[in-house]
Amino acid sequence: MSNVETEPAQMRCGPEGGGERPEGWRIDVLTPRDVPLGGPRAMTVRRTLPQRARSLIGAWCFADHYGPDDVARTGGMDVAPHPHTGLQTVSWLFSGEIEHRDSLGSHAFVRPGELNLMTGGHGISHSEVSTPGTTTLHGVQLWVALPDAHRHAPRDFQHHAPAPVRTDGAEIRVFLGSLAGDTSPVRTFTPLLGAEIVLDPGASLTLTVDPAFEHGLLVDRGDVRLAGTLLHPAELGYAPPGAQTLTLLNESDGPARTVLLGGPPFEEEIIMWWNFICRSHDEVVQAREDWTKGTRFGEVHGYDGAPLPAPELPNIPLKPRGSAH
Repeated sequence: MSNVETEPAQMRCGPEGGGERPEGWRIDVLTPRDVPLGGPRAMTVRRTLPQRARSLIGAWCFADHYGPDDVARTGGMDVAPHPHTGLQTVSWLFSGEIEHRDSLGSHAFVRPGELNLMTGGHGISHSEVSTPGTTTLHGVQLWVALPDAHRHAPRDFQHHAPAPVRTDGAEIRVFLGSLAGDTSPVRTFTPLLGAEIVLDPGASLTLTVDPAFEHGLLVDRGDVRLAGTLLHPAELGYAPPGAQTLTLLNESDGPARTVLLGGPPFEEEIIMWWNFICRSHDEVVQAREDWTKGTRFGEVHGYDGAPLPAPELPNIPLKPRGSAH
């Protein structure tokens, strides 16, 4: 399994709209591809990052959107212990509950409206299993690339339950960075924005944002216009740097739920293969070897089953990628 896309995803471009924009500024629409995940109970996710059109939004380098899945039918989530290096994982649920265990010794639960952020700098491993009481599993799994100066950071785990902020026909939960007068206390290694935004039917919301940031709006439910460009469920609208405001308009008869991501453009090239973010092919080879030999990533206690084996490396050297192609 590889997290580097092999086929280009469809990209649709929309018109400008909603406030002062630099010349040539526009919203690009990235459509997801379905990706089956492995493990004892495989599940299919909708992946919008990475893809050939765009590998990163700020330091956000990976976005999987899944559900709502009927656990009685699909079996839920059961991801055996697996390794990470050079990144942070961000777990955010809309419904259901996931049990998290990692080699730092953390034992926690991912619940709707609560952030779990795990740092796998030099190396960490973890497991993710939906709990017996979960009937519907629905959420997003996101990754953040660590900058070169911090990509060997020690293992860490943070939990935060942001209070909802009510404003202009919307409810906002800021889980990373600052938005709408609220700031998350969660530590990151580059400036980031992450927020769930639920819009009332027909609501229009104008947000003040950092013009140095690029932004991505992932739509979970409803039809939403981002700066004049219509986004449908599972699509992600990309806004380049330069705008001081972003306007969201819910064109649905019911509430619309979105996730807004942002950060300054990530200028470093990365190699993203399986669960590793590295800077060279040789680093990927070493990380895979370390996982296979049981070194570096530690051990997850309390999971009933064997860890995931590493997939075979491709026959050609892996090449670094920048943010856009």
